[in-house]
Amino acid sequence: MKKHCYEDMTYHANFTCDLHNDPYVCPDKLILFNEKEKDYGLIIHDGGSSSIEITFCPWCGARL
Repeated sequence: MKKHCYEDMTYHANFTCDLHNDPYVCPDKLILFNEKEKDYGLIIHDGGSSSIEITFCPWCGARL
């Protein structure tokens, strides 16, 4: 498990759901973390598979 800037960010970036294997379907999965590219995204839960790239932590404001 990768440690991120803030406890809540670490939890949400590493979260895996036991009920949903698709992160875009799971209402509890909020943050996507791309280990290869080292970038973060907020999932848009609108029935599709979109996310918005973020460069600052939504909880602590640190640069990601």
